[in-house]
Amino acid sequence: MAFPVDLRRCQLLGLAGTAFLALGGETAGALPVQDLLAPASAQAALGLVGVYFGVVLLIAAWVLLGRLVRGPRPPSPRALLLVLAVWTAPLLLAPPLFSRDVYSYLAQGAMVDAHMDVYAHGPAQLGGPLADEVAPMWQHTGAPYGPAFLGLASALSGLTRGELPAGLLGMRLVALLGVALMALALPRLARHSGADPAAALWLGALNPLVLLHLVAGAHNDALMLGLLGLGLVAARGRRPATGVLAAVLVTLAALVKAPAALGLLAVLALQVRSGRRPLPAVLTTAAAAAATTVAATAVAGTGYGWIGALTTPVSPQNWALTSLLGRATGALLHHLGSGLAPLAVPAWHLLGLAVTAVVVALIWLRLRLKPEYALGLSLLTVAVFGPAIRPWYLLWGLFLIAAAAPETPVRHRVAALAGVLALAVLPSGGPADLGQLVLAVSGGVLGVVVLWQAHQAAQAPAPGRTA
Repeated sequence: MAFPVDLRRCQLLGLAGTAFLALGGETAGALPVQDLLAPASAQAALGLVGVYFGVVLLIAAWVLLGRLVRGPRPPSPRALLLVLAVWTAPLLLAPPLFSRDVYSYLAQGAMVDAHMDVYAHGPAQLGGPLADEVAPMWQHTGAPYGPAFLGLASALSGLTRGELPAGLLGMRLVALLGVALMALALPRLARHSGADPAAALWLGALNPLVLLHLVAGAHNDALMLGLLGLGLVAARGRRPATGVLAAVLVTLAALVKAPAALGLLAVLALQVRSGRRPLPAVLTTAAAAAATTVAATAVAGTGYGWIGALTTPVSPQNWALTSLLGRATGALLHHLGSGLAPLAVPAWHLLGLAVTAVVVALIWLRLRLKPEYALGLSLLTVAVFGPAIRPWYLLWGLFLIAAAAPETPVRHRVAALAGVLALAVLPSGGPADLGQLVLAVSGGVLGVVVLWQAHQAAQAPAPGRTA
């Protein structure tokens, strides 16, 4: 007998998962400095176990929901949006989880509001309680974000007057707006691409990485992807004005985070496929992008320093593929007594960028894929081979692969990768020691045991009946 699956069970199981996430995060999350507990304390340990217990429940609910979506009577997109709302609800007022980046956003917004050069100076230049919340490695580095996001962060800083609780809530609401835009765009992109809208929502909006990092972590990637998705929907319009709107929206997405600029290739491709001549399409798109950039920069008042600050996320300690290979090569060269050891990481970073450029060129020039799918693969390539990577970077490509991938195996592979990466980061956002790893594994194992017991209970025959 199979484990009984229905939409209500999935909804309740996922709700239980995010509720444990929120509760565990109260003691083990990326809390304000004054509320941080020692990792060895009983409350922090219990919170860490609770978070990973919740993550396993959420992953299980998502997998079971995927079975429903692929079944003979799949839920409608509207029903899936309700599931997303239910799963999200416990995270609305939860502390930040899995990263301290949201504190950087708030400090950078306060710097812009104070007319400080956020690209030349790190939050340490701001000083005060808000800057103290920023992770040490980012205290002295400029912001890598574009003027569209920093202008929004500045407005939020002025609105909340630098109050931390109000600022955190405001940033989470911005992230929720981004997720809502993603959920709005996904079914439309899927229909245009000949994919199943329900399957696109399941993979692109309901997957655990969205809930753990875009919602609970309040990352600005949500706003980037939401604007990018809306831009691609607009690009499917047949009137010239929709092409301009598409370029404006995609450019705004790139002025949140730069990788979205690749979306302009998709806007051009979609316009040409709809019958527009290539040269007018290129000129119109370039003009709209340039005008949007100038206007957004003028409104935000940040200047163009973000172009030079794009290397901010690149640190020798991050766990990008090229950084890992660079550190291994550097260690080997150091062992051999070579003076080239310090050059190993930069060399691998350059090689990764070269590989990225070649792969992206092949995707667009040789494979002749649907523009949305080509863009999804391109953004996934940027995330994998780039010099910096975080688990939520996978969502750059996964969002569009969910909407446009024609092959089921591709969807299964990225879904499996999303499930694995959901377990990759501690709720505090910091590095893990052996004790924390043991607690995290214990919480995950506890979740598996509870799910197994529920499975066994579902298989047991009812009293008075035979199996």
